[in-house]
Amino acid sequence: MQSRYFALYIALITFIATSVAVVAGKISYFWPAIPLFFSIWGCYNLFQRHHSILRNYPIIGHFRYAFEMIRPEIRQYFLESDTEEQPFSRAQRSVVYQRAKNVPDGQAFGTKQDVKAPGHEWVTHSMIPSKIDGQDFRVIIGASRERPYSMSVFNISAMSFGALSANAIRALNWGAKMGNFAHDTGEGSVSKYHRQYGGDLVWEIGSGYFGCRNVDGTFSSTAFARTAVDPQIKMIEIKLSQGAKPGHGGILPAAKITPEIAEARGIPLGKDCISPSSHSAFSTPLELLYFIEHLRTMSGGKPTGFKLCIGHPWEFMAIAKAMYETNIVPDFIVVDGAEGGTGAAPVEFTDHVGAPLQEGLLLVHNTLVGVGLRDRVKIGASGKIITAFDIAKTLAIGADFCNSARGFMFSIGCVQAATCSNGQCPSGVATQDPLRQRAIVVPDKGVRVANFHRNTLHALKELVQAAGLQHPGDFKTHHIVRRISKNEVHLLSNILNHLKPNDLLNGHLKHSVYEIFWSRASSKTFNLLAHEQKKPRKTTSINTRRK
Repeated sequence: MQSRYFALYIALITFIATSVAVVAGKISYFWPAIPLFFSIWGCYNLFQRHHSILRNYPIIGHFRYAFEMIRPEIRQYFLESDTEEQPFSRAQRSVVYQRAKNVPDGQAFGTKQDVKAPGHEWVTHSMIPSKIDGQDFRVIIGASRERPYSMSVFNISAMSFGALSANAIRALNWGAKMGNFAHDTGEGSVSKYHRQYGGDLVWEIGSGYFGCRNVDGTFSSTAFARTAVDPQIKMIEIKLSQGAKPGHGGILPAAKITPEIAEARGIPLGKDCISPSSHSAFSTPLELLYFIEHLRTMSGGKPTGFKLCIGHPWEFMAIAKAMYETNIVPDFIVVDGAEGGTGAAPVEFTDHVGAPLQEGLLLVHNTLVGVGLRDRVKIGASGKIITAFDIAKTLAIGADFCNSARGFMFSIGCVQAATCSNGQCPSGVATQDPLRQRAIVVPDKGVRVANFHRNTLHALKELVQAAGLQHPGDFKTHHIVRRISKNEVHLLSNILNHLKPNDLLNGHLKHSVYEIFWSRASSKTFNLLAHEQKKPRKTTSINTRRK
């Protein structure tokens, strides 16, 4: 007897035995139906052509698929350690849940971090801590514009209606309103759910120009102006690329386009919605800046900028050269790290395309410093920012404010089930299923969003005080220490190479990436110029240790 067919044999024998018992009048007709079902199912699997496992294990082979289906849940709830990040650790999620529910987030019995492990980081503290009265830390964006915006240092990152459910958008915006911080719409445009509670919005405009497009998908100035003057919209953000899938467009299949999504995006029902991989409104660095100025004018002087994940370093250098030459500067730039997440990215893009936040942020900060424009442009940063330490470290590297997407998703109930792409989100966050999204009770979750924001800023205030500072923007790289090996640590200031004001203009390149690409970047094109002034070094790392 082949053991792999054992379950099928048992089903057949049980069917025969129960049939005999029925004929003898000892049991009802119901009982043979169960083994009959398994017998037919097993025999079918013996001859089907699609699954090799089931041809050899016609009944018990299904257990393999069942366990594979619930493997993430088994790992997350029973096997995963508190500090193992995939992509967020249990400890990271727990601190969000605790702060969102407004319950103590203290940790008994000491740290669970391995403080001797390479990569461990900490803030240096002062023997003379400071005392700060408030914790509503803010930065002014577009101070010289007609409508400057006082922005919190911690905000909701770009997530579109369509990717998130209506109730998720409602809860996030309700929390933003209560906490007085910004809610980025994502490239899916401004939906009626973003408007319902009046929270501050950053309108993100992607290559599909949703909410401001012509019938052919090109940019419509008329449609843009009509929406941009809404007082709830505080800033305009052009999305050049996102960390989760930089350099990649997208398709929203017609089957997933609901009337509400079509209304928000200004697209027709019954047709696939295409997000091109690049913009049609501009094709050079100079044209990008003219487009920014055009949007800023049509919005009535609202702060206008762009978001990108750093790829080719010379492309951002070209934008910086265009800024210097034209004196047209964006009011803000958001750097999205490759750590960003989405349910709609090929695995190669998720894992291997785009610069991580530290490297991308440092390049943007250094380049703006090097051309003498850093004080005119505020820098935002997004990419796995959850805790107050994440914010402090990111500001130390060069950002002025931070955005978080998945952190705020956790605050409204996301359990990291990783089912964002199939509409089967168990918590109702990333789905358009009306029955699933009813799990989100908006008033309750809106309060949790505000709680998470407030409690995280309180923790940030305590870090600032411990370091003897007055504002999170006072954090610098010499306040952060990173372990290199078991017996060696370095200040970030000794690991990351920072330029000084006007270094690039004065020819003080100081770094291989600038030595290779600065002279070959042009404001007139995103392409790399053909000529070379110096022979490239072997390394092109954005971050190098000081010599």
